[in-house]
Amino acid sequence: MTSTMDGRSATAAPATTVTVLPVTDKDRPVGAWIIDADTAVFRPVVDVTRLAGAALAAAGAITVAVAVTAVTARRRPMIGAVTMGPGGWVSVKRAGRPRLRSAEQRPWWAHLIGAHRLGD
Repeated sequence: MTSTMDGRSATAAPATTVTVLPVTDKDRPVGAWIIDADTAVFRPVVDVTRLAGAALAAAGAITVAVAVTAVTARRRPMIGAVTMGPGGWVSVKRAGRPRLRSAEQRPWWAHLIGAHRLGD
């Protein structure tokens, strides 16, 4: 067989007979044997469903690993839980007491009304 393209002639190789034998597992295709005059080659089929499932499982494992790392790397708060007790008072766990101010450092409104600390 001779072909002509752009004024150049080329001779094609003679066609050989190729046989394709599909391989199935029950109803699911697994691959195919491609049989030529000299060779026989097995070509597996790409299972898209299994590939998508593996990608989804890998993404889930990465998400869980990142979440666990984020939770364990988080710093503990400086104070504990803040809860509201009966009557509206607030309880702050593990908080230090504020420093007492001297009498001269009272707020302006305490000077205005003449208020002093109970301990003073």
